[in-house]
Amino acid sequence: MGNICIIGPRDSGKTTYLAALAYKMRASKNSKKFNIQPLGDDSKDIAEKAENIICQGASFEPNKIGGMTKSVDDLPLYSFSIEIQNSWFTKPDSFQLNVRDYPGEIFEKIADSNQSDPICEEFIEECLRKDVIGCLILLTAWDRAADALYNQVMNRFIDLMDSHDRTDDFRLAVAMSKSERGELWPGRLDPETDLFRLHLPRTKDTLRERITSKNLRFYAISTFGVLNRNDPRPNRIDERGKFGKASVLRDAPRWRPYNLIEPLHWLSQTTKFKEKVK
Repeated sequence: MGNICIIGPRDSGKTTYLAALAYKMRASKNSKKFNIQPLGDDSKDIAEKAENIICQGASFEPNKIGGMTKSVDDLPLYSFSIEIQNSWFTKPDSFQLNVRDYPGEIFEKIADSNQSDPICEEFIEECLRKDVIGCLILLTAWDRAADALYNQVMNRFIDLMDSHDRTDDFRLAVAMSKSERGELWPGRLDPETDLFRLHLPRTKDTLRERITSKNLRFYAISTFGVLNRNDPRPNRIDERGKFGKASVLRDAPRWRPYNLIEPLHWLSQTTKFKEKVK
């Protein structure tokens, strides 16, 4: 069993990613075969919402701090049982994943060391506990201003890892989300070189310089995917809804997410390594 945290700026698709993870139980033909079972009420609830919201061409309400959210414990905690079949001749990899859905504001507040915010402080303490194996970081913008912000957040986050004595045993899976976008889709096969080095060079360099290579990996993921192999238009439409600008599914029967499991599978390997060492 592994605990991870998922963070990212606002509109990076964290809640939609978790909903797709809970709902979609099959991979594309080019991915490892896997089976996902949502565990617990929160996970089953978000799987239902995926069917009733995403498949109907609607979007989730943004996850925000305020209102009923007074502490980290008020945020949903999702649990999944995941099984990955690497080949017909080997035993499947299986692990249980527990993950908290943190609002995007927390990501931005990490960079401001002078700003006191109880939920952000709780997040840091929960995220960097010894029973948390790592973090999936979803990034979505790729301009120069985003690179400067992401670089600032990553530097501060690594400082916090160091102060909590987690530099050597805490994994970071850094993913470009919404990679179905035409400008990004061709770079998905080598995301470190063709996405991060090209579009977010300062962020990439900071991570490579400050995180040991065994604890860092770059990914491209897409919750919505593209229409099909011969029609690589995004299976996503951006429109204005009651929550503001939102991304919605274009064609539900052709919904094929891309690479949702791989970052989680890699993060989970640290748990198995520790078990072998024991």
